[in-house]
Amino acid sequence: MIVLQACKDKQVSEIPVRNFFKIPDKSSFKISPDGKYISYLKPYKDQQNIFIQSLTDGTEKRITSYTDFAVRDYVWTFDNQIVYYQNADKKATNPGDRPIDQFRMYAFDLGTMKNRVLLTQEKIRIKILGRAKQQPDILSVVMNKRDSTNFDVYKLNIQTGELKPYVINPGNITEWYSDPDGRIHLAKSSDGVNESILYRHTESAPFKTIIKNNFKNSVVPIAFTGEGNLFYALSNVDRDKTALVEINAETGKEEKVDYASDKADISDYSYSRNKRRMESISWVDAKQQTYFLNAATKAIYDDVSAKLHGIKIKITDRDSAERKFIIYTYADRDPGSYYLYEKDGKKLTKIGDLNSSLKHDLLCEIKPISFKASDGMQINGYLTLPQTQKQTNLPVVVLVHNGPWRRDGWGYNSELQFLANRGYAVFQVNYRGSTGYGKAYYSAGFKQVGGKMQQDIADGVKWLIAQKIANPKKVAIMGSGFGGFSALYGVSTHPELYSCAVVQSGLINFFTYIKDVPPYFKSSVRMMYEMVGNPETDADQLRNISPVFHTDKFKAPLLIFQGGRDPRANVSELTQFVSELKRRKVPVTYIYKKDERQSWGGHNRMEMYAEIERFLDTNMRVKP
Repeated sequence: MIVLQACKDKQVSEIPVRNFFKIPDKSSFKISPDGKYISYLKPYKDQQNIFIQSLTDGTEKRITSYTDFAVRDYVWTFDNQIVYYQNADKKATNPGDRPIDQFRMYAFDLGTMKNRVLLTQEKIRIKILGRAKQQPDILSVVMNKRDSTNFDVYKLNIQTGELKPYVINPGNITEWYSDPDGRIHLAKSSDGVNESILYRHTESAPFKTIIKNNFKNSVVPIAFTGEGNLFYALSNVDRDKTALVEINAETGKEEKVDYASDKADISDYSYSRNKRRMESISWVDAKQQTYFLNAATKAIYDDVSAKLHGIKIKITDRDSAERKFIIYTYADRDPGSYYLYEKDGKKLTKIGDLNSSLKHDLLCEIKPISFKASDGMQINGYLTLPQTQKQTNLPVVVLVHNGPWRRDGWGYNSELQFLANRGYAVFQVNYRGSTGYGKAYYSAGFKQVGGKMQQDIADGVKWLIAQKIANPKKVAIMGSGFGGFSALYGVSTHPELYSCAVVQSGLINFFTYIKDVPPYFKSSVRMMYEMVGNPETDADQLRNISPVFHTDKFKAPLLIFQGGRDPRANVSELTQFVSELKRRKVPVTYIYKKDERQSWGGHNRMEMYAEIERFLDTNMRVKP
């Protein structure tokens, strides 16, 4: 039997729902290129706004005051301006229609202390691709303005608002890669199944294909090494685990392996665009591990780690001189904090917490676990036990990650900690197909979304019961998106395992899910056929696993949440599904919020988790 230690050997008081899910105290810290200011997002009248603080005298100033829509993200330019954006709503022309998504981009000038509008666009997506010291007023942005299915590259003048096309997408480019000077020499194309890396020697030269792979293989360019035409990339070509390699841009040939782990894929890296050098790479086995390629960077991490014991750290921003750094820290029982590290004098100053209302000793430890699936494959995951004296025969919530091609990792999770605080053990399974464990593990999930992936989850529950951790009569399953599908699939296919299910924006019909893919995901449809199933050739399989066709199999209580602005949802189909469940006397509670997306915010988010607490309490009867 596995033995896990709870946070404390005593019951703790309940933490209010709001404390878990409130807007962060401060987040998204960045530093001005000249190193004179830090900036961050902070609530103002229940919406995130941008604040700046002088590092000279410590004065703080709010530079935005939006009360309708939060600031979503922002960047500093090299001439002390801040470019930021909102996802807003525009009232629909016809009454009853969904609001129109509107993207708004603004610039704030530190010299004049004024904001101005740069762009207002409807029904498009925009991403800032890069900035360059040589042209501080110019940002490279990608947007699907010309064609909703393709992203072109534009040069945006933040002084005039002028938007000029830079590189037009021929129709198959899925990623553009900008160098520190704002130039694009590398791109990735896809026909939905095969991916290619393209290179051009100059901005006037045509792109040529240098690497071609089936989508099971992956090459992700990072930056040129500065030696000849070599560029760094993350690649799993001719290997199982993704490694850091160097590739010749002229030939596409891999010239060198800089680092590879036999435990997991390299999943993150740090590259200094100022110094133009790779600094570190990271991978997640049970917890994140880091390998340093630069001694100066390692010295910073070692110094900070010595001062802050037992937490994970990451450099998230730096000034142009690389004398001042923003450092983010986190742990399983720590929502996260930000520090300013000054290389001169090795000075470390705390500048903000994400959530200061949560105390570490009231939160619970997340333990990596592994078990054997019924076919013998090793499956990894995480188990969190509540702060109770009793550590066996516990009520359990199986929390299934979205995706399916994602993974759960070790770190703070507000949803998980909320459930553990309410007395539940929380079980997370990185079923086959989850990313990070190598190509073979990832590929083992193809066309198994309603097969071995779900069996892995069920086998995990059986393992918990065999270990006497789980009370076999008190197991709930919960998830969002694909995790919501897994919850529905679990209670309908394994009624003996689950007492109830909580579903957020759940996938209920694979036919409509594939058919209604947004325009900007069209290039991935053929890949979806390979990974999930083809609606024509695999119709029987997709029908067999889609919950909408099997309402007769549901008996357990269901709690279903849906936002009206979730772009992947077919709300009318879900409404019919719920009606049919109710007709069959299935105890189902359906909560619909027309203005919410897949992730809910504000008051609705608080209401959702309060409802989840009541639902689980009723159907799992944790409390005396």
